[in-house]
Amino acid sequence: MAAEQEQRTDWTPPATSAEVAYFAGGCFWGIEDAFAHLPGVIDAVSGYQGGHTEAPTYQDVCSGRTGHAETVKVRFDPGRTSYRALLEAFFKMHNPTTRNRQGPDVGTQYRSAIFAASTAQAEAARAYIAELEASGRFGERPIVTRVLPAPTFYPAEDYHQDYHARHGGACRF
Repeated sequence: MAAEQEQRTDWTPPATSAEVAYFAGGCFWGIEDAFAHLPGVIDAVSGYQGGHTEAPTYQDVCSGRTGHAETVKVRFDPGRTSYRALLEAFFKMHNPTTRNRQGPDVGTQYRSAIFAASTAQAEAARAYIAELEASGRFGERPIVTRVLPAPTFYPAEDYHQDYHARHGGACRF
């Protein structure tokens, strides 16, 4: 068996320890799909986070009254990718300079936020945002992405999961 695994080029050893990160950047379908295709990402799940309603539905969140943002929970192998790499990808996936909006989607549920699962993640996210602002990448426009402690994550309904993989299409960033 070991000889077979050594010969296979597509074999990836199982993750020894997974970490979790949470990103909100507009419609979760595109964010989930983009993260799911990154090396080292084990799983990406669409859901809701950051509000005050327990176990919200999509209709609840779309009402704008729950306080939740469409969020993607990313489970990743830190031996294959870093939190920094996830941050870099996230800031290429959406426009972090528009408040409560991504493209045609408008509302607080489409806000840009990072829900940090640890103090180290929060510090890394804030440092990366400062680095981006200093770089001038977004010109005079300030980055409005909020970095907050990760509250309870509620997975979205099944029909939202792997939406692009099941239905085709993709969001353009």
